[in-house]
Amino acid sequence: MNSKRKLSMLLGVGNELNGDDAVGCFIADNFIARDWLCVNAGTVPGNFVGTIKKEKPSVLVIVDAAELGLKPGEFRKLRREQANSAFYSTHSLPLSEIILQVEGFVEKVVLIGVQPLRLQQFSGLSNEVREAAEKIMSILKEGKWSKLKEL
Repeated sequence: MNSKRKLSMLLGVGNELNGDDAVGCFIADNFIARDWLCVNAGTVPGNFVGTIKKEKPSVLVIVDAAELGLKPGEFRKLRREQANSAFYSTHSLPLSEIILQVEGFVEKVVLIGVQPLRLQQFSGLSNEVREAAEKIMSILKEGKWSKLKEL
């Protein structure tokens, strides 16, 4: 096995101009860990299907802002069936469709949704969501995504 091969992949999704919708992008830009490939997919996660297929990660973690009915900054692991209803549709291709396209190339897909506080244009990340992003990065670095609470 090539020691430079990335074993895990993080796909950060969202609109960086719309406040807390940028949480996935923020994590992708700031998460650094050995054996992780981080991609800030912004509003076009479908553009990275080829990269996912090429890399064949053992785990693909997708992080995005989601309407979870929770307090701002709370986050949960979601099932694929929840992807279309929970995640904001600021991206070009639904996350469920991306998952369908990469299923045979990825051993495990983990969807993490973060409850936003604000989605107004140019409002930046709220403190609650920034703290959540830091917690998520810590959980991923420790390899404990399987212990995340489910919605």
